[in-house]
Amino acid sequence: MALTEQEILMNTNYGLDIYAHILREFYPDETVINLKGRETRPSKNPFTGDSLTLVFEEISNQFFYKDLVKTDFLGNPFQFAEMHFKKSGNDLLEIIVQSLNLRIGKKRNKFPLFLKQESEQKPLLFPVAIPRFSLFHAPVTNTIPARELSLKEVYELILNEYEPQTTQLRNISDKKESRAFKAKNFNYVTFSGTFSSRKDEALIKHSGYLALDFDHLGDFDALKTALLNDPFFETELLFRSPSGDGLKWIISIDITQNTHQEWFLAIKNYLETTYHQKVDSAGKDVSRACFLPNDTQIFINPKHLQ
Repeated sequence: MALTEQEILMNTNYGLDIYAHILREFYPDETVINLKGRETRPSKNPFTGDSLTLVFEEISNQFFYKDLVKTDFLGNPFQFAEMHFKKSGNDLLEIIVQSLNLRIGKKRNKFPLFLKQESEQKPLLFPVAIPRFSLFHAPVTNTIPARELSLKEVYELILNEYEPQTTQLRNISDKKESRAFKAKNFNYVTFSGTFSSRKDEALIKHSGYLALDFDHLGDFDALKTALLNDPFFETELLFRSPSGDGLKWIISIDITQNTHQEWFLAIKNYLETTYHQKVDSAGKDVSRACFLPNDTQIFINPKHLQ
C-alpha cells in the first residue's frame, strides 16, 4: 500500500512530531517545541544559524512552519523534512515513517504477558456497539453521572471546550491551590465504564478502555511519539493533562481474558520498564476519575471519526 501524506499527518500529531524529531537531532538535550494553543513559542531554527525564531502553527489539521525574521522560510512538515533528509516524493515519506517508527499499515504485536491462542474469527452478523463511559459535572465531589459519552464525543469536548479553566489552572503556581481549583472547576469522566455513582462497586458496564496517567514529564513530545507508536497497544485517545505537564493515554483492553486490575498492573510495569516514566497507580481503580481539559492537539484514533 502506497504511503500518503495524510496518513503520516494523522500519525504524527498533524506533522508536529516530524518537526520535533528533526529538531531533537540538532538539540538532543533541549525541549525543542513548546506548544501553547494552536501555535508554538519560538524554537531554535537549525537552518538559520540556531536563531530562536522558528514557530509552528496548526491550520486545518496540519502544522506549518515559519521563521519570524527570515519571512520566506515557511512551509509544511514535508518541506521541512525534505530540507533535513535530502529526499523527496515517496522516498521522503518512507524515511519519515522509518525514522519516527510509525506503524502505518502494520498490526500490533500481542502483549506477551497475556498471549493466548486465538480462535478462528467468525463474521459479525450485527453492528458492533460503541463503548460508552460516564460524564460527571464539576465539582469532583459530585459522584452522580450527568450522561454517557463515546470517545468521539469526549474528543470533541476536549478539542473545543474548557479553555478558560485550563488556562487559569496553568497560571496557578501554588500546588495546593491548583489541586483545589481543578477539583472545583473541571468536569470529569470514568473512561473504564458507565456507573450509577462514582465508585467501583457501582459499575454498570465496563467500556473496555483503560486510562493511564503520566505526570510531570520532562520530554513531553518524546513520550507522546513513543506511545503513539507502541508495538503492543494502539492509542485510542491521547491528550495533555489539565496541568499541562502530563499525558492521559487511553487504550483498549480485553476484560474477558483478564481483570481490569490485572491489565493495569501488567501494563504499568511494562510502561515504566520500557519508557522509564512513572504511571499513576490510581488507574487500577475502575472508577478512576479523569478531568477534562482543553487540548487543541488531542489525538484520537481515526477509526473513531469514521
